[in-house]
Amino acid sequence: MLGLTGAPGAGKSTLATGLIREWRGQGKRVAAIAVDPSSPFSGGAILGDRIRMMEHHADEGVFIRSMANRGRLGGVAAATSDMTLLCEAAGFDVVLVETVGVGQAEVDVARVVGVTAVVVVPGMGDAVQALKAGILEAASVLVVNKCDYAGAADFVGSLRGEFPATPLVETTASAGRGIRELADVLEQRKQEGAGRAQLWRWRMREMLLEQLAEGISEARLQEAAELVAGGGGDPYRIVDEWVGSLRG
Repeated sequence: MLGLTGAPGAGKSTLATGLIREWRGQGKRVAAIAVDPSSPFSGGAILGDRIRMMEHHADEGVFIRSMANRGRLGGVAAATSDMTLLCEAAGFDVVLVETVGVGQAEVDVARVVGVTAVVVVPGMGDAVQALKAGILEAASVLVVNKCDYAGAADFVGSLRGEFPATPLVETTASAGRGIRELADVLEQRKQEGAGRAQLWRWRMREMLLEQLAEGISEARLQEAAELVAGGGGDPYRIVDEWVGSLRG
């Protein structure tokens, strides 16, 4: 399973479309899960990533599923992990997750997939500024897209100096440049099993937390919250009691 993340406007959807085209040319069945931001007012989502991938909509070898993030931070929706597992079990050769445009520390996609490609573009500033944005730390592969922009060579050089151990691919997705090279590097990282054990550690931790949360009713949680807010309870003791009761 592969993740594609980066700041808004980095060209993720264009890259995803090009990658799907490349993988289909290799005869691979592809599932693409595109996460879009939800409206803070209506709760709905435009699902624009599905619209941008329309060239693949009639291809029976491609499954595209749009998901609204429902206000969840991190670039993915709560059900994204389950959807990737379902697609994998259905026999898709490649499962690609394209996130909401993310910013600092919003890198939950790294906890959903085994290999994460972080897309950046020239103009972000030097590598130190990019590092401060947080998302580069999640990268299994760095992708510098829109390499036809001015200053691209200097930006690439700066990133290579700061992240010498991380594979870096230069692309111009709108022109189809670098797509095949990116597909090859992603496959190589996938074959290496990059992050697989860590991925399942994160996933199982999330599963555990979900099970614990489901064991406490909303009414019980509200009652405890009001007690603590009024100064009549110790939150640490209450939570310890809940965990103890669930263990029993």
